[in-house]
Amino acid sequence: MRHPRLGVAILTMGTRPAELLALLDSVAAQDTPATRVVVVGNGSPLPDLPEGVAGVELSENLGIPGGRNVAIEALREFGDVDVLVDLDDDGLLVGADVFTRLCALYEADDRLGVVGFRIVDERGRTARRHVPRLRASDPMRGGLVTTFLGGGHGLSMRMLDEIGGWPDPFFYAHEETDLAWRALDARWNVRYAPELVLRHPWTSPTRHAVYYRNLARNRVWLAKRRLPVLLVPAYLGVWAALTVARTRSGAGLRAWCAGFVEGVRTPCPPRRPMRWSTAWRMTRLGRPPLI
Repeated sequence: MRHPRLGVAILTMGTRPAELLALLDSVAAQDTPATRVVVVGNGSPLPDLPEGVAGVELSENLGIPGGRNVAIEALREFGDVDVLVDLDDDGLLVGADVFTRLCALYEADDRLGVVGFRIVDERGRTARRHVPRLRASDPMRGGLVTTFLGGGHGLSMRMLDEIGGWPDPFFYAHEETDLAWRALDARWNVRYAPELVLRHPWTSPTRHAVYYRNLARNRVWLAKRRLPVLLVPAYLGVWAALTVARTRSGAGLRAWCAGFVEGVRTPCPPRRPMRWSTAWRMTRLGRPPLI
C-alpha cells in the first residue's frame, strides 16, 4: 500500500468550543499532516474554524453514527483520503507522531480496516471499559481485537466502500461493534494500537440521558442484524444477566428493560448475519460473539 492519505472527522454539538480548538491544534501539530479535516456541527452552529478546516453544519442532531456518516461523505467528495480518523471533540492527541504511527500500521497490512487508539484521562489512566478485550488489566497490550473505541480510531476508506458506513438508527451506543463485526465478516482486520494515544476527560457513559435505553435497544438490534439465529438468544441472555448483576440504579435498570423490549419489538434492518467462520475467528481472538 502506498503512503496513506489521512482525513480527520470531528463531531461537535457546539458545547466545547475551547476543547475543539485545542484538538484541532493537536491535529495541526502532527508530523504527518492530514490531507483533509472536517468538523461536523451535529445540530449546532460551528465556531470559527482554523484555515483549511472544512465545516458542515447540520440542522438537527443525527446522533453519533449519523453525524459520522455525513463526515464520511464530505471526505469522499474530496476523493483524496485513504484513512479516516474519527476524534471526539473533547479529546487531544498525545504526541506529534500519532498519524505517522497510524500510517505505518496501514502500510504494513493491506487488510487493516480499523485501528483503535488508547484513551487516557488527565492523569494518564486508561479505564477498563476502554480496553477492547475481555482481559483488560494491561491496557498496553495491543494486537488484533473484535471491536474498537469510538473516541479515537482510524478507518480504511476502502473498507467503508465495501461494508458501508455507520448504522444511523443506533444514534448512540454499540455503533462501533456493528461496524467492527461487519469488517471482520468481510475479512478485514481490527487492531488495538495502545501506542496511539488520545487524552479524554474521565467521564461516565451514564452521563448521557439515553444511555441505559439505547444500550439495551441497540444491543438487541445488533444481535438481530449481525448474529446467526442460534446465537441471538444466547448473546442477549448473557448480556441481560450481566446487566442485572452490574446495574445499581433502579431507574437505570427500568430504562434498560424498556430499551430491551423496544429492541425486540422494533426492526432495525438489514439482517445480514455473520458467517460461522467469523464467529470462530472472533473466538480465537479472545472474544466470541456471546460476551
